[in-house]
Amino acid sequence: MDVVELLPRLHLLRFPVGQAYLWSDGQELTLIDAGTIGSGRTIAGAVTELGRAAQDVRRIVLTHFHEDHAGGAGEFAALSGAEVLAHDLDAPFVRGELPGPAPRFEEWELPIHAAAAEHLPAGTPVPPPAVTGLSDGDVLDFGGGARVVHVPGHTDGSIALFLPDEGVLFTGDTVAASPLDGAVMPGVFNLDRPRLLASVRRLAELDADVACFGHGDAVVGGAAAALRGVAVAG
Repeated sequence: MDVVELLPRLHLLRFPVGQAYLWSDGQELTLIDAGTIGSGRTIAGAVTELGRAAQDVRRIVLTHFHEDHAGGAGEFAALSGAEVLAHDLDAPFVRGELPGPAPRFEEWELPIHAAAAEHLPAGTPVPPPAVTGLSDGDVLDFGGGARVVHVPGHTDGSIALFLPDEGVLFTGDTVAASPLDGAVMPGVFNLDRPRLLASVRRLAELDADVACFGHGDAVVGGAAAALRGVAVAG
């Protein structure tokens, strides 16, 4: 796993499939997404390399239930004692109470998904001991007040997190950056693409300077303009 400093208080944790983000508020850390099955100890090691302890991570906020974002949540929660949070609509899948609905693939997405799936570890995720439900407009106690933005489309319970005081936006898989040229684009492997595009337009209205995606390089500086370009192109 690669650890990349994006801002003095923000690090990207890049896995073979997907990525997570670590935000620092002094002595308290927040993890946004948690990687695949087996990522718990890897994340703990990255936190240690940054000079902190796993127990400094107070919360794990999941942008959605897919295994490359939530698969390591239960493992890392057990190591750190962190609270796990997800939108009410996706929380039952994170808890392991129900199987989550599969994406409705477009034809061109099938080979891309097949290639990504080869890098996903086998097994069943360890469910967190508890998952706190979130809804649109909730404000979380990190980053000066992190606003939960419900962005359905990739999954019914997908969320973004916006830190207005910092100008930082975590989009989950609603928006991505192309691995080929870094171009900002709507997310793929969606449950409902028209709803996803509506959610992209909502994110484009936020005054974000930094945009952190579930896949691909973050945009550090001028993120709002990049998101508006995606919203217009659709």
